[in-house]
Amino acid sequence: MMNKTIFINPPRIRLLIKFIRYNLKIVFGNKFVYFLGAALIFYLLITSISLFASDSVSVKGVYFQLMFPAFLLIFFPTAYGIQNDEDARILEILFGIPNYRYKIWLVRLCMAFFMVFWFIFVMANLSSVLLINVPVWEMTLRLMVPVGLFGMLGFFFSTVVKNGNGTAVVVVIIGLLVWFLSAIIESSSWNVFLNPFELPSNMSEAVWESVVRKHMRTWLIVAFIAALWGLLNLQRREQFIK
Repeated sequence: MMNKTIFINPPRIRLLIKFIRYNLKIVFGNKFVYFLGAALIFYLLITSISLFASDSVSVKGVYFQLMFPAFLLIFFPTAYGIQNDEDARILEILFGIPNYRYKIWLVRLCMAFFMVFWFIFVMANLSSVLLINVPVWEMTLRLMVPVGLFGMLGFFFSTVVKNGNGTAVVVVIIGLLVWFLSAIIESSSWNVFLNPFELPSNMSEAVWESVVRKHMRTWLIVAFIAALWGLLNLQRREQFIK
């Protein structure tokens, strides 16, 4: 039986690195530095306030503190992706190669969520050191549910509106409506902003775990449908190329 030799092809590795770098420049270029700065400033501001009010610091509070900066970070690459391609004058190239655009945007979405995941992870570690001990990995994974949902919604509406600013308005309005409704359905699995670390006083831990699992499953499915719908919208080449 012959032994198969496994080796790494250096030219392919270099090509892959160039491909990732180029797409990172498109995804995280231009206005992203402002979103990153706003996310960092917001996090540092809230953390500083919490340091002087240590009696009110809790794990459930840290969850909400990390949510808004994460939204800011995922919002730009998903909502402004198509506009960035148009500004970089590569939109016609992407749509000129059959099925290539799907691979490009799937890779970009994966890179965006990968970067945001580790940003949340770092912030959760900082909060664990500066404020209160939190389950860092669990906190990060739990936050990726609403982050994934609004990220995919941003991508979906960007394929409908085809403009970053217009997409921003639509997603912000939806976010505000969902936020107002969350006060009515506070402990329901249908609450997008459900805090899995906030156990209601009138509910057992077993029931609460069931609610949290249903919440995660429901909104991850919605995020998947939004991503698939957005990719299907990319078939309508004539609506993007003017």
